[in-house]
Amino acid sequence: MTREQAYYAFLSRLADSWAVYDESTVPDDASIPRITYNVSVAEFGDPVPMSLSLWDRATKWTSVTYKAEEIYRAIGYGGTVLKYDDGYIWIKRGQPFYQRMADSDDSIRRIYINLEVEYLTAI
Repeated sequence: MTREQAYYAFLSRLADSWAVYDESTVPDDASIPRITYNVSVAEFGDPVPMSLSLWDRATKWTSVTYKAEEIYRAIGYGGTVLKYDDGYIWIKRGQPFYQRMADSDDSIRRIYINLEVEYLTAI
């Protein structure tokens, strides 16, 4: 499994019934609620910022905030480590961890999540 596949698998486990898309390849007819994410790669020992966005169509922030809190707990205080073929990915909470974002469509509730990721590999 590549690092990108390991990261996608991690997000998919957290998603439950939410769809998961790379932010650069979201289909026009993508379902909501959904999680979009980006991938950045750096050298061993160099932390890299990455982000997720949680999208929901609702009049309240309840479900999207609940999903953000699930992800917060899943990552944990010291972070979480994922195994992939060539090493490990250490995912930690970024600062600030999450923030609410406005949208031109007032029925959309979006939370932007900051992560810090390190690739622990010799390659």
